[in-house]
Amino acid sequence: MQLILASSSPRRRELMLKLGYPFDVIPAVGEEVSKAVQPTEVVKELASRKAEEIYAAHPEAAVIGCDTVVDLCGRILGKPRDRDDAFAMLRALSGNVHYVHTGVCVLSPVGNWLFCDSTEVRFRRLSEEEIARYVDSGEAFGKAGAYGIQDSNFTESYSGDYDNVVGMPVYRLKTILETIYKR
Repeated sequence: MQLILASSSPRRRELMLKLGYPFDVIPAVGEEVSKAVQPTEVVKELASRKAEEIYAAHPEAAVIGCDTVVDLCGRILGKPRDRDDAFAMLRALSGNVHYVHTGVCVLSPVGNWLFCDSTEVRFRRLSEEEIARYVDSGEAFGKAGAYGIQDSNFTESYSGDYDNVVGMPVYRLKTILETIYKR
């Protein structure tokens, strides 16, 4: 059975390689807008939509849809729109605790799974110079909350799955794929 990742994220591709299953990448192109209010429900809804879009065209495959947001006191921080947005997000995260929520939806002929994994992250205080250097490097763009845990040194500590912060809770996804592929 073909395995499809419905995401164009290079970080998710890297995480999928850790699982050891051959897979194809067919990014979903639908609009990423949710009517849900709670961040955990938003990511599940968007992950479901992505998986459903690709599964509709490939019903014989197992399709993985994911969506990640940063949750700062209930305020959702998605991908920054521009430089000013990236600065504002990193300033808000500086010295604070936030949560990274990743919704995962797996659709397959064998079964369907939908869940959200959450990781608590504590940022150290960031200087304006550090924020400017990071934003100017381009690394802040295309990432929820305007940062990547793997390419910044902003994190003081975290509680939960590191890979979830990168963009996909690998361990939980592995158990689902083992069920689908009977490994």
